[in-house]
Amino acid sequence: MHMIAAGLNYRTAPVEIREKFAIPEQQLPEALHALKKTPGVMECVMVGTCNRTEIYVVVDRMNMCGHYIREFMEEWFGIPREQFNPYLYIYEDEEAIRHLFRVASGLDSMIIGETQILGQVKNAFLLAQQEGTTGTLFNTLFKQAVTMAKRAHSETTIGENPVSVSYAAVELGKRIFGSFAGKTVMIIGAGKMSELTVRHLHANGVEKVFVLNRTVQRAAELASKFRGIACGMDQLEERLSDTDIVISSTGSAGFVLEAGQVEKVMRKRKSRPLFMIDIAVPRDLDPQISEVSNVFIYDIDDLEMIVESNLLERRKEAAKIGEMIELELAAFDQWYRTLGVSPVIHALQLKANAIHEETMENLFKKLPDLDEREIKVIRKLSKSIVNQILRDPILRIKEMAGERNREQAIEWFTQIFALEELLQEQKAAAEPEPAKASAGEDGSWKKEAFPTLRLQPAERLANS
Repeated sequence: MHMIAAGLNYRTAPVEIREKFAIPEQQLPEALHALKKTPGVMECVMVGTCNRTEIYVVVDRMNMCGHYIREFMEEWFGIPREQFNPYLYIYEDEEAIRHLFRVASGLDSMIIGETQILGQVKNAFLLAQQEGTTGTLFNTLFKQAVTMAKRAHSETTIGENPVSVSYAAVELGKRIFGSFAGKTVMIIGAGKMSELTVRHLHANGVEKVFVLNRTVQRAAELASKFRGIACGMDQLEERLSDTDIVISSTGSAGFVLEAGQVEKVMRKRKSRPLFMIDIAVPRDLDPQISEVSNVFIYDIDDLEMIVESNLLERRKEAAKIGEMIELELAAFDQWYRTLGVSPVIHALQLKANAIHEETMENLFKKLPDLDEREIKVIRKLSKSIVNQILRDPILRIKEMAGERNREQAIEWFTQIFALEELLQEQKAAAEPEPAKASAGEDGSWKKEAFPTLRLQPAERLANS
């Protein structure tokens, strides 16, 4: 089994490429099931944000894995691989796991240390789990990643002096105008990103805010928190005439504001400057707006350099989190390796329990006059003896499972306790269907599903 992480993010692909790979939330379940049907894929999770689209998969073999991932992306997004290959990254095994931990903890974000990505990773995992596209490996790995990320933010100061894309947008506005005093701000969209933006604006002195949304009720709910004015999208041009700053963040598939509309409004404004920030992916604002005189428009990629000065301290804390990630990698690797000995340990426990029960039956036949209390005491004490005898061998084989000679150790352990026949019986009773070779109906994985995890980079995949 191998773990793969593949995707595009703000470092590898510009916004005009990333927006082509944005997956609407309502389409995610269908996308997950389509990915799960990809040859070799045993488990999968998809993480989509404004800055990244990533695919995480567990595959039963590495051969052709890069090809099949690209094939899925071609078919689902309708884009030839030649167009996205230059922007695509693929990580294998240890590097894939490390990448997930970095993403969840905010170390791979444009705004280093931001916490919004943690919720997005968690929700992506919970959706995949709900849709039945995860199994033993990802159920453990993603829970560990989320838990580790929460701990990273609580045990370091990386979250102090909070910054985010919305914060960066407000900071850019301050650099343009110097002060928000007397300025009117229009927020297009009433989602979480918009609310964060309004919160930052309000903290920086903005008093007049228009909140526009397709659902006016949702706009009213957000506007009421900041004494703003709620409007429908049909009032966009009208309100734009009185606006100094526009910050747009909707889930629209197309432009909510085009260059022709802005040009028309600017004639009414008598060329009074208009500052616009588009923090949506796909973009809300027509890029051609930049050609309109006295209009200054920025998209999400323009924000990266704006926040660089705020990130020095966060980078110091990021080094601490990096050390935490390495410890988590070692812990996951140890857990993974012990999965290979689980069937052997289970067989040993079954054999010991069978011997114990047989011995108890013989004993009670020879001592028929024992009362119920005496039988209970004898059974309890003898069971305790069995468990104590088994404890050290089980601990030792778990330890040896993390060493280089683990396969030989498991073989010797099996021979010493004469478990071959019992293991064969278990394997025959739980043999998976040839086409699936994954998890049983109860979700438990078979021994043969967990060969040694090869923890090394996947350089050969990058060009496959």
